[in-house]
Parts: sequence; structure tokens; C-alpha cells
Amino acid sequence: MASNRLPPDAGARPTPGMILERLARGATRAARITHTEHLPPRIGSHAAWPERIRPEVIDAIRSAGIDRPWAHQARTSEHALRGESVVVATGTASGKSLAYLAPVLSTLLDGSEAPNGRGATALYLAPTKALAADQRRAVRELAAPLGTAVRPAVYDGDTPVEEREWVRQYANYVLTNPDMLHRGILPSHPRWSSFLRALRYVVIDECHTYRGVFGSHVAQVVRRLRRICARYGSEPVFLLASATAAEPARAATRLIGLPVTEITEDTSPRGELVFALWEPPLTELHGEQGAPVRRTATAESADLLTDLAVQGVRTVTFVRSRRGAELIALIAQERLAEVDRSLPGRIAAYRGGYLPEERRALERALHNGDLLGLAATTALELGVDVSGLDAVVIAGYPGTRASLWQQAGRAGRSGQGALAVLVARDDPLDTYLVHHPEALFDQPVESTVLDPDNPYVLAPHLCAAASELPLTDVDFPLFGPASAGLMPQLEAAGLLRRRATAWHWTRRERAADLTDIRGQGGSPVQVVEAGTGRLLGTVDAAAAHTTVHDGAVHLHQGRTYVVQRLDLEDDVALVEEASPPYSTTARDTTAIAILETDTEIPWGDARLCFGSVEVTNQVVSFLRRKLITGEVLGETKLDLPPRTLRTRAVWWTVTEDQLDAARVNPQQLGGALHAAEHASIGMLPLFATCDRWDIGGVSVPLHPDTLLPTVFVYDGHPGGAGFAERAFHTAADWLTATRDAIASCECEAGCPSCIQSPKCGNGNDPLHKRGAIRLLAELLRGAPGEAGTPEEAPQGG
Repeated sequence: MASNRLPPDAGARPTPGMILERLARGATRAARITHTEHLPPRIGSHAAWPERIRPEVIDAIRSAGIDRPWAHQARTSEHALRGESVVVATGTASGKSLAYLAPVLSTLLDGSEAPNGRGATALYLAPTKALAADQRRAVRELAAPLGTAVRPAVYDGDTPVEEREWVRQYANYVLTNPDMLHRGILPSHPRWSSFLRALRYVVIDECHTYRGVFGSHVAQVVRRLRRICARYGSEPVFLLASATAAEPARAATRLIGLPVTEITEDTSPRGELVFALWEPPLTELHGEQGAPVRRTATAESADLLTDLAVQGVRTVTFVRSRRGAELIALIAQERLAEVDRSLPGRIAAYRGGYLPEERRALERALHNGDLLGLAATTALELGVDVSGLDAVVIAGYPGTRASLWQQAGRAGRSGQGALAVLVARDDPLDTYLVHHPEALFDQPVESTVLDPDNPYVLAPHLCAAASELPLTDVDFPLFGPASAGLMPQLEAAGLLRRRATAWHWTRRERAADLTDIRGQGGSPVQVVEAGTGRLLGTVDAAAAHTTVHDGAVHLHQGRTYVVQRLDLEDDVALVEEASPPYSTTARDTTAIAILETDTEIPWGDARLCFGSVEVTNQVVSFLRRKLITGEVLGETKLDLPPRTLRTRAVWWTVTEDQLDAARVNPQQLGGALHAAEHASIGMLPLFATCDRWDIGGVSVPLHPDTLLPTVFVYDGHPGGAGFAERAFHTAADWLTATRDAIASCECEAGCPSCIQSPKCGNGNDPLHKRGAIRLLAELLRGAPGEAGTPEEAPQGG
């Protein structure tokens, strides 16, 4: 929980400008900074607590060193006490936790004095286990003066079986995650009846993370919770907390299905933030098709983490991948050992897939200052209180401006100044951003995109709801307009059976097991050490083919392993410890078929379309790349089964006349389309709340369904996630930015900074940079002012 006071040693820290100046010493280092943004400090604005907040709670808050709330905290509490659902969407470390905890604790205290029953209860939902554990620690400290009136407890997959019954019977502030609510609490609601009957508040923390398919699933889980609560006679108020987001009330309303009031004015103080954009230098190496190669963001970020640790600057380096987090920590440890043998032990990696005890130990070490530097995935991005950090290094644009500011806000959390450094990857979007800082600093954060009516999401939740309580016509408005139409299909599939006026779940298996709300596509794959049988961790099912295939290099806790065998039947990857001088990257092939065209808009002779597609993907080989430099050493074939995906896509076609006008001949066509596809995927995160790993693409010189040259960009989740639909609505701006990004790159024939893709299944061949520029220019010549109007385009989620 963020404090409203400054630490006593805040003035003793080096300023952000001083830290950056030391990092940039030397002519070559200084040239890597393309832009520096200075955000001045901000003075806070106080208010009084609402009168209905219990004086004991106000005293407890004062005991924690907070005399008065910020104005946005007081306003949030007032709405909550009036029984109005509210979302507080203010900056990192603005005290959002206290904004909802004050009314929750006050209500729990009221309930503890009730003559009968267990009194009021509250439920807290966090997207990660780490955040729930961190919040329990904060609540315990804050509520300590209130005695046993507030009984917080974490209930998740790590909670020991012997503790679970106590939580159900006695805890009145239960902290969990949407996964446990979906699989554990709602299917067992009779055992939670006394808790649910008394439920007054549901807190949904970091609600901006509930986007795309995951957000759509959580929206349906919340509707199931509301239905069960109504069964027990309760109607909880929802209190949501979000990082700064566009239209937070609209997104929150879509998430919970109820009207929500928004609080967006941040009245907390903020220390100075110095934000540097950093582009690694070109190397003498050459990559695929002879393209020039920049030094990797991984190597560059490891250097920065090392230098910051030597300065004694407490730092978190955010990394896009689990392997990247491990690699940066390993490189920094090795380099620090040459400087001071006491320093390597103060650097660690943190990522998903670790065992619970490993995660808890790292969180404690970071919280108490034993760790000086951490290389972390977004598993640590959300809300965990790591106050005392001086700097954040972000290894590659995290996909959205909301995530960028969330990560940057991890430093300076107690009001002191902070440094944030975005290190660009050799990637079209990253390169564009470090040379167009206005796209980061002069633009609002993105809107949250989710679609609870996605039938691939809705159908399994209707089954889960029917298993909890038989479904009737009265329930359909709660689950959305598409729910009634799905019932005959679910009945025909033998999943539900109608008896009298209700639908029942009649199968033996648990209905909640029909879907994984994280959209991971099946059971996680266990990573097991072959020689000992020791479980190292897990990998999401959807990522298994590309990350733990036979021969893949797997990093865990600073140790390197090579996968001996991926057993898809038993969901196990057997690994052996090794030290290969390379990393591995999977290659795949993709084919796409159009199932249905929802909307088609003429762009001159070209056509812009949106609809449903089926994508067939197969991992066929992997590359071995030199560590640090990324140089390709060789390719090995793989024999893995294909996977099919029914999803949503945006696509565009061009005619022979347009190709002639763009001076793109048949020999150049495949490369021009392929280059435009890569670059457009790379640029879409500027216009939709996604990153390039959420989406895929295919380009075909003559597609069998359109009989024309066609480029597809599709959502990488069953049923779609709203990203392709957003691309359709912003197509003119999106494709204009794509053309400009390719044209402004200084390379001659194409490179990772413009048209090469890190996940291309064809080895980035063929590509034609100049042809792509001419082709996109010709396409855009026929574009209307906006890609569609409300009347002719489907409404987005």
C-alpha cells in the first residue's frame, strides 16, 4: 500500500539526473540516448475522510503515518460508502489501496459488532498471487490496531489444504485471484454460503490488466459471482483500482456489468521522473538475409543493471520474456563478480513458472532491501510494494503505454525522484518510438479492450453457471444478449440438458474445467529435470511448442537446461542441465482460411475487411543463436503436430492495377506483402491494447478465398480478443504509421528495426522494403477519412 509520506532518507538519494549522467558517460553511451523526458514533481492535495469512516479506522491510518487522505482517496471512499461501484484510475503509487481499504475496513468493523452472524465480509481479486500476498501484508499492518475485527487471509492455489477451511469459516477479508474464484470458490459456493451471504464489497485491483480474452473471461466470472451472491441475498458494491487508463468507467462497466463511477484526478504528490529513451548501437554482425544487427536489448539492459548496481542504485529491469529475465540476471551477476564478489548475490531473476516458495523468498528479499537489482517479467509489474527503488530499466516496449507507465512507476514509489530507461529492441515499433517520443509522451494511454460476448468465452461460463445453479431465462440478461442463442447449441452438444424451465449441467466432470480463463489452451507443461525427477517449474500449454520443444534451451534461476524430450501426452518436458553457447528460437508455418466476412469497405479498388478466420499453425524447426550477439548458428527440423485456431481478423486486398501503379512486379510482390504484414503487426500495439505476441499475420500473393494479393492480421486467441477489430476501426492511421515506420528506417533493404520479425516462420524471406512502401502508399491513396463508420462497422468491445 502506497504511503502518503516521504521516507526520512529521501533527500540522501542521488537525483535521477545524476544517475542518468553516470550511465551515459562516454561518447558511445551518450549517443544511445535519443530523448530525455523530464516530468516535474507534483504537489499533493488533501481532503477530509467521509464522516461515515469509523474513527478507529482513521486512527489506525494515522498510526501508519498518514494524517489526511489525498482528495481522490476521500472521493473514492465516499462513493463506496454510498453503495456506488467506483473505479479509481490514478497514477502508480497514488494510494489507490487506501482509497478502497478505508471504507472496506470501516464496514468490516461495523459488521464485527453485529449481534448475530459473522458480520460483513469483503473479497479482493488480484491478477497475480504476488499482489494478493503483498496486499495481505499491507492490510495486516494497517488493521493491526483493530484487533480481530479484520481477519485477512489469502485463498489461492498455494494455500495449504489445512488452512482453507479456516479461511472459509472465519476470514472476513479474503484475497484471491479470478482463477481461484472460477475454479475453487464458485463451484463450491455452498461451503462459502456464510461468507457470500455477508459480502458487502468486491475489490478488483489492477483492473486494466483484464483485457482481451483474459478480461472477457474475468467479466463472465464476475457475472457468475453476482448471480451466486443474489442467490444468498447479497448485492456487493464493486471497488476497482486501475493504472491511468482511457475511459476507465466504460471499461469497468463492461467488466462487471454494472454502472461504475470513475475517479481520475490524481491528487497525490509525485517526485521528479526522468525518462530516457535508449537505442542500442549497430554491431558489425549481420543477421538473416544479411541485414545489419543492433546490439540486443537484453545485452544492453544487463549492462545498465550492472552499472546501476555498482552505483548502489536499487533497480528493477522489466523484461518481455521469462528467458530474457533469466539471461539478464545471469549476465549481470557474471559482470558484477569481476567488480565485487559481494554483489552477484544481490541480483536475481523473477518470473512466472517459479515454485511458490521461490517467489515468496524473492518478494521478501526485494521488499526488505536484501536485493539490489531484479530482472523481472510482468509477474512483478502489478502493484507489489517495492518502495525504495531508484530506477527502472524496461528492456523493450512492453506493448502498451499503460504498461510502460505502470512499470516506470515501480521506482520512486515513496515520493522520491526516479529514473526510467526504455531500451529499444531491434523491432519496428521500438525503433519508431525512440525516434518519435511524442507517440509515448504526448498521447493518452489506451482504452481497455474486452468482449464478454465472445461465444468461445461465454459458452463454457454458461455451463459453469448451470453447474452452480440451474440456468433460467431470468439469468440471460446478466450474461449478455448472446447467451440465450447459445443454449440450443450447448444442449445439442450434450453439455446442458433442459428440464422444465431450467438448464442443468449433467456431466460427471467439473464444468469449471471446460475453460482456462488465462486463455492458455490446456494444462501447463511441467518442466522436470530428467536425472533427478525434480520439478523446476511450468510452461503455459500455448507456449510449449515454441519454448520447450526438443533441443530448446531453457533457463531457470540462473541455470541453463536443454530439453531432451517434450512429451505432449503427459504434458512434461524433460530437461538436463547444460551450458550451450547459444539460445534457441522456434520457427513455424501458418495458413489461413476465411470463414465469414462481417464487414467489407472499399478503399478505392482495394478492400478492407473484418471477419472470422481459421488459422492453422505448425512449429517446424528452431534456430540456434549465439548468446549476446544473436548470430544464427544453424537450424534443426522438428516434428510437432499442427494447431488450429478459429479467431477474428482484419485483412486487405489489392488489385493488379494497384500493383502496376505501385510499381510492384510479380518477383517483388511476395516480399512487399510480407514486409507490410510484419511492419503492420509491429505497429498495431500503438493503436490497440496488445503487443505483437497477442497477434499474428499471414500474407499471400494469391489467396484462394479472395483470389487477390491479401494481407491478414489476426487475434492469437480463440474467438478473437478485440485487437483485429480495433485495427479495422483505426486502419487508416495504423497503416499510415506502418508506411512511415518503414520509410524512415535508415537501412537499405530491411532489418529488424523495420520489416524483419523476431517470430517469422519463414526466416524473414522474402522481404522487399521499397516494394512495401510503394504498396502501402498506393493502398492508403484510396482510404476514406476513417476506416468505417458506426453504421457500417461492427461495434467493438
